[in-house]
Amino acid sequence: MIGDEIFDGHTVMAVLRNHSAGETVRLTHTALDLGIGLIEVPIQTPDAVPALEAAITAARERDAGCGAGTVTTVEQVELCARLGASFTVAPGLDEDVLRRSRELEVPHLPGIATPTEIQMAVAAGCRWVKAFPASVLSPEWFLAMTGGPFPLVRFFASGGISARNAEEFLVAGAAGVAVGSALEDPDQLPRLADLLRSRAPFSPTEPAN
Repeated sequence: MIGDEIFDGHTVMAVLRNHSAGETVRLTHTALDLGIGLIEVPIQTPDAVPALEAAITAARERDAGCGAGTVTTVEQVELCARLGASFTVAPGLDEDVLRRSRELEVPHLPGIATPTEIQMAVAAGCRWVKAFPASVLSPEWFLAMTGGPFPLVRFFASGGISARNAEEFLVAGAAGVAVGSALEDPDQLPRLADLLRSRAPFSPTEPAN
């Protein structure tokens, strides 16, 4: 199924939004040092593309995957493929974006928020989806979806997730969580590390000296 090869086995994804290229690389290494093996850099505006390029290079050097987020057009998918992004992520479900990602062999994580959208994603060949905004949907929503009609669908909880509430979503049935500002909060980093240690974290290679 679409995306399994890149998303399987990862409990946490780092979302690095609205940072300079240099800061994005620094946070990429922070995430990798913690054991986070998936990095997402949203490209909602063209000026975010240099940060994506820098993160792709930094992650590749440590055998990790770096993809682009807020991918809402076919043109963005094509750009991501040219840059070597490992995957793309969208806030919603767009069949044209999903189709083009498949054609270019770039795994795509579509956003969903309703059972209807989940069914559409599954019908399009997705097993992994992004449930967004997770904090609005609530842990109970994940429990209802995974414990009821969609036990085989794998959900990444995204939006409003921190080290303080991530475990609630994972216990409720989310296969993974996406965190952003938590990586910039010294108080949350130890809790993220504990979470990753308890769930068989990704093991990145050491950065080059």
